[in-house]
Amino acid sequence: MDSSINEQLNLPYNDIKSLTKAELVSLIEALGDKKFRADQIYDWLHRKQVKDYEAMLNVPKALKDKLAGISPVTVVEQVEKQVSAIDGTAKYLFRLSDGNLIESVLMRYKFGNSVCISSQAGCRMGCRFCASTLDGLSRSLLPSEMLDQIYRIQADTGERVSHVVIMGTGEPFDNYDNVRRFITLLTDENGINIGARNLTISTCGIVPRIRQFADEQLQVNLAISLHAPNDELRKSLMPVANKYSLAELMDACRYYVEKTSRRITYEYSLVKGVNDGPKQAQELINLIKGTNCHVNLIPVNPIKERDFKQTEGPQINNFKNKLEKNGINVTIRREMGRDIDGACGQLRKSHIGE
Repeated sequence: MDSSINEQLNLPYNDIKSLTKAELVSLIEALGDKKFRADQIYDWLHRKQVKDYEAMLNVPKALKDKLAGISPVTVVEQVEKQVSAIDGTAKYLFRLSDGNLIESVLMRYKFGNSVCISSQAGCRMGCRFCASTLDGLSRSLLPSEMLDQIYRIQADTGERVSHVVIMGTGEPFDNYDNVRRFITLLTDENGINIGARNLTISTCGIVPRIRQFADEQLQVNLAISLHAPNDELRKSLMPVANKYSLAELMDACRYYVEKTSRRITYEYSLVKGVNDGPKQAQELINLIKGTNCHVNLIPVNPIKERDFKQTEGPQINNFKNKLEKNGINVTIRREMGRDIDGACGQLRKSHIGE
């Protein structure tokens, strides 16, 4: 976007698709046009989800030319799509305008279509069981780049997305401001209008951001990547644990529940011989019992760069049963897309390798 106009209006983004409707009105009026043109353009961007200004049929060419000179329409480009023969899960690889690659996953459930999107190109959190972090962080995504993953998948399938999970490549709370703006645009009734309760954000546990997010008092679902019931084990799996102890993390989680009245989900990847024994199950019970929470047990996705092995079925059930006997709500995540590069970062990693 033209820097002089941006400075004059104090707009937070040089990217038209990342602007709220009110900000777009300010821009259009600054260009000497009428407010209803902003309504039209916002509708083209976020309801009809067009890829360029030329497709905006009821917008005057002069205004479209002005806007094209100020800010291109941000679009992600589909590079590859893998579809599971087992369950129809689709894994998308998208290219950003600067050449960076990101991933998204479409999962079909009885309640509707859910899309898992990326919030960063790469990740700097360093979790040892995750392929997303192997090449580090390239950059954070704009709100428009998060939105357009959903828009392109809807365009490709011709089906509406009803649920969104920010659980792909990247740490959402390491890109807090852009993710927060994305939520505003995603839930806007003038746009794609996905309800906040149909949105889940997953974080590895950046404590100050959990507290900040709690203060926003949104009706968004929060998932915490826990993966270990004690500090020593968690540090060996997740470098973020060196900065924030489990005591600090659990305090922040209790604060979130108190401020929002929303239940927290604890994601727990089961790694054979590492965190899946009866001792770890009891430690997890001691850590979270009595709190408003749900545990999602995840059989870890093996990646070739690590020697982690997946916990076997009987032991997964033993772990689950022990939690349930102590009054903790537990599910075992249904494995989807196992016959494709289903785990976070796998498809992107294979292309970067090439």
